[in-house]
Amino acid sequence: MRSHYCGEINASHQGSTIDICGWVHRRRDHGGVIFLDIRDHTGIVQVVYDPDTVSSFELADRVRNEYVLKLSGTVRPRPEGSVNPEMATGEIEVLGKTLEILNVSQTPPFQLDEYTEAGEDVRLKYRYIDLRRPEMQHRLRLRAKIVSAVRNYLESLGYLEVETPVLTRATPEGARDYLVPSRVHPGQFYALPQSPQIFKQLLMMGGIDKYYQIARCFRDEDLRADRQPEFTQVDIEAAFVTANDIMQLSEGMLRHVMKAVLDVELGAIPVLTYAEAIRDFGSDKPDLRNAMKLVDIADLMQTVDFKVFNGPANDPSGRVVALRAPGASRLSRKQIDSYTDFVAKFGARGLAWIKINKLDAGVAGLQSPILKFLPENVVFQVLQRCEAEAGDIIFFGADSAKTVNDSIGALRVQLGKDLSLISEGWAPCWVIDWPMFEMGRDKRLNAMHHPFTNAQGSIEELNSSPQTALADAYDLVLNGHELGGGSVRIHDSRMQQAVFEQLMIGQEGLSKFGFLLDALKLGCPPHAGIAFGVDRIVMLLAGTDAIRDVIAFPKTQSAACLLTASPSAVDVHQLRELHIRVNKP
Repeated sequence: MRSHYCGEINASHQGSTIDICGWVHRRRDHGGVIFLDIRDHTGIVQVVYDPDTVSSFELADRVRNEYVLKLSGTVRPRPEGSVNPEMATGEIEVLGKTLEILNVSQTPPFQLDEYTEAGEDVRLKYRYIDLRRPEMQHRLRLRAKIVSAVRNYLESLGYLEVETPVLTRATPEGARDYLVPSRVHPGQFYALPQSPQIFKQLLMMGGIDKYYQIARCFRDEDLRADRQPEFTQVDIEAAFVTANDIMQLSEGMLRHVMKAVLDVELGAIPVLTYAEAIRDFGSDKPDLRNAMKLVDIADLMQTVDFKVFNGPANDPSGRVVALRAPGASRLSRKQIDSYTDFVAKFGARGLAWIKINKLDAGVAGLQSPILKFLPENVVFQVLQRCEAEAGDIIFFGADSAKTVNDSIGALRVQLGKDLSLISEGWAPCWVIDWPMFEMGRDKRLNAMHHPFTNAQGSIEELNSSPQTALADAYDLVLNGHELGGGSVRIHDSRMQQAVFEQLMIGQEGLSKFGFLLDALKLGCPPHAGIAFGVDRIVMLLAGTDAIRDVIAFPKTQSAACLLTASPSAVDVHQLRELHIRVNKP
């Protein structure tokens, strides 16, 4: 139907007669001459109809935004003064000769140009309209380019793509499963996979050696801007490799993608231990573009009379830190107080601070409601340790270590944004030496990664001190976002049994993994792997803040699809076939 795409027409086509198809992006009537901006997936071109072509002019006068057209015309230079350097086709226009309306459109629910102010709920309800926007077209093409680059890189190294089951068995991987009832097995359920974890390990046991998959995964969990109930990950596993081998592979893949997609060369990628990341940034996914660090000052606060500080300072599970915010003295008192409400979201009961007006004026050069509670020598030891300067504000966190890490770590991120302290560019890092376990609210140990991660050290060391055991695990972080996480897997059935016992996975739980334990006893090779979130990688490279912006048909934060109005009720006859009765709360 067409000879050319709209966005590809340029000055080299001058004098050519072309056929194009697309949507009416914008229609303008200038003194009897009608201008139509025609859009397809490659871009926009301006088409002009004048009254000399009577029948086509009459049709052009009838069209409106989002009408679907086929037209032909001659490419010519734009008149002097009307060249648009912001458009790829801005040097030329098409003098329309014929016009055919392929389909009409009602008034769209929102504008499709760069000025649209439609809310996300409207855009998601009419996603097929939203996808016509050049911005969304670009993002989906970027996504395809990234996935293609990943495939090319892994396959060049001999990795084999293998599909794993979507209907599988429920497993404890840190989130709730989506369950699928079985009609032919009444009262029994499949689960949609949270990841292909067990299957890719079984592939290593089957001698596949190098596996990858662009895998769809499902988790019924509370949502955030960078989470979806169904998502895509690059899943990688290899046999006879070490953690360092997988880390080098991952770095190479990330470098290849960044070069292929953005023409960016990444520098050296630093490696932090989990303990260092938490100590310096209060987070296991630090944004290294932000130079601010948490500074421990518990030793300075153990003998002060200020209970807010000396309590946590003398508590083995407490932490007291200072955070220097360069140039923050320009913040108003209202802005400073707003940070108290901010840290409260993370469990902090308050936020102390000291503003440094003049450093060489002693206490008189400082401003803070807590100065009267602290000895002068302690205050200046804190300022010295933080390397404070005039114009800074020192913020304090004092509470349980978890509350301090969560609240002041988040405050560090927020201050970085508010004070424009985040440098441009890309700052990846590795976080290694993770704890094997963390204590849950039910006072039971939970796996920090998953139950199939190998421990550093022996079974005896794991059993004697599980809370201090380290995992042979590694996460790749980029600009404060976890891109991927992986580990060396357990290949010894005795170690797997020991981990299950520490996690208090009883006989019912063990019955789910009997096949895995059997496989581990039948010549399982050492193996390791990693999984990267495709949606999150595309989100970062596209420069947006929500993965919904880079998924064709995403769910809302409440896990609903506004386009198809799902989830929805199911006909009672279908429920009877599945032997299910709905018991609404």
